[in-house]
Amino acid sequence: MSYARCRACVRPAEARNIPIHLPTFIVVVAAMSLFEGATAFASDRDDTREVHVMDFVHPGALNSKAELDFVKAQIQAGAQPWKDEFDQAASSSYATQHPHGLTNIDSEDDDANVSRDDAIASYAQALLWYFTGDEAYAERSIAILNSWSRLQSFTGGSEQDRLQAGWIGAVFAPAAEIMRGYPGWAAGDIENLQAMFRTAFYPQLNTASFWNGNVDLTQIDAMMAIAVFNEDGAEFTAGIERLRTRSRGYFYLTSDGARPEPIAGDGGDPQAFWSNPTQWVDGLTQETCRDNGHHAQYALGSALHAAEVAWHQGVDVYTEHQERYTAAMELMATQLLTGSMQGVCSDDVSTRSRYDTWEVGYNHYHNRVGVALPNTRKLILEQIRPEAPRAVWNLAYETLTHGDLPSDLSAH
Repeated sequence: MSYARCRACVRPAEARNIPIHLPTFIVVVAAMSLFEGATAFASDRDDTREVHVMDFVHPGALNSKAELDFVKAQIQAGAQPWKDEFDQAASSSYATQHPHGLTNIDSEDDDANVSRDDAIASYAQALLWYFTGDEAYAERSIAILNSWSRLQSFTGGSEQDRLQAGWIGAVFAPAAEIMRGYPGWAAGDIENLQAMFRTAFYPQLNTASFWNGNVDLTQIDAMMAIAVFNEDGAEFTAGIERLRTRSRGYFYLTSDGARPEPIAGDGGDPQAFWSNPTQWVDGLTQETCRDNGHHAQYALGSALHAAEVAWHQGVDVYTEHQERYTAAMELMATQLLTGSMQGVCSDDVSTRSRYDTWEVGYNHYHNRVGVALPNTRKLILEQIRPEAPRAVWNLAYETLTHGDLPSDLSAH
């Protein structure tokens, strides 16, 4: 299989082995005004911004070629946890699902479930094709993707539509990134899918939701992955700017002050917007006390996915947000492990929900750069791998693709 590189795209550092923190692109200074909600907080860092020309790397959304090749070899060797995770994916209904493409999505009815299931199925079958070489998986995956190329719009343009576009765009795009290496996928079909993302998804993603922060973070996850597939430097950078803004407005550090900085949609009352925490501690999220960890888990997952997409394109936003993300991971892991919210919410009982949304962040911060995250590791081993569903919303197969990866697979 072969993957092309974009000829006219941009990134902040031409050499992938140069650490960078604050991305800018040559095309984006004028373009940023096109994206509502893209105005950033002052950066956590004072790094000097530089502009360099780049190529997009494919596959380079949630998965890199080196990572996929490593996992493929482990599956073939029968190594764990990859073999068991592969078997779960291969035995799921998503492994044989056929397309149900729609021309319009009403996110308030069953269209939401249909589109979500097709997105997960396209990604599952893309992974299964890559790991096995079985073209039956490839043909079904591209059939699903091609069927959704007919999508024209989300009918309502509501906040729920923005969330739905984030959920499914963040899964369709990584599937498409993998499948672009399949020689049986016609160039015209790839172009049709790219055009559909621009006309149907961009309007839902490029206006930041003023709902709770998980929606914006899910939108950003989709923006970043789609931008890579579409080779769209302006969209990519708009996603990074949105991630910077929302991370400051979602993941709290005591160094921010007594309360987080204001963000659009908070009604001017951070205490109420953050569901009235009883303590403001490092790692608190805007939704920690909303439902004691349910929405916060996939908000965290979405932020980490966006950072992972950037990493695969040579852009390190992980470092900029390291203190916020790792504090949130460790606090949330402690809450889930103990069943106690650790005194930060008036209701001290944590959610019983568990999602496969920890491996991407743990892989980067622990496996790649050596940060000790003992509670996160304990949660992954004791609860996530044994209990968590493998594909929900935009969180799918993280243990299969990112669990226990060696540190040198995607050196920056």
